[in-house]
Amino acid sequence: MNLRCFIAIGISEPIRLEISDLIDVLQKYDADIKWVKPDNLHFTLKFLGNTPEELLPEIHGSLLAIASSLEPFYINIYGSGVFPNKKYPRVIWAGVKDSDIMIRLKYALENAMSLLGFQKEDREFDPHLTLGRVRSRKGILHIVNELDTVAEKDFGSIHVRTVRLMKSDLRPGGPEYTCLYDVPLGRENTP
Repeated sequence: MNLRCFIAIGISEPIRLEISDLIDVLQKYDADIKWVKPDNLHFTLKFLGNTPEELLPEIHGSLLAIASSLEPFYINIYGSGVFPNKKYPRVIWAGVKDSDIMIRLKYALENAMSLLGFQKEDREFDPHLTLGRVRSRKGILHIVNELDTVAEKDFGSIHVRTVRLMKSDLRPGGPEYTCLYDVPLGRENTP
């Protein structure tokens, strides 16, 4: 059986509340945007897609090897905006400041997962939290203007201690995420 999987970093509750407050402000504009539920906020490092269940132990082993080579680190959630641009926004995001270690982790995962048969991502990695996906231009100007007021907002820091293999089940009310493996970073955490 195949599972829909991705590798991610979770966010702390204080950051989740800060981002949730921003989403609440943006929702008042009644724009045509599919907002991410606060409980589903995460940093996607690698989207695996349809994943054969029998590959899960190998994925877990790769995650253990990569995680043991990195010590826990901090990332700062900073700023907000839209992809690809303000004129034709498709994704509303909160960003990451000083994300070098996160980018190194992403590329280590890309290489390891490609050895297991997953396709490498072609585009450059730009760490961000997806807050919403724009479905139409309705109300978007108000959203872009509001985001300009928090473009330099510091949402706080997260101490990243684990990397997670997540399962995503698509439901009518939105995706439901389940953590399959929570892999601690650092050599002292290896079995």
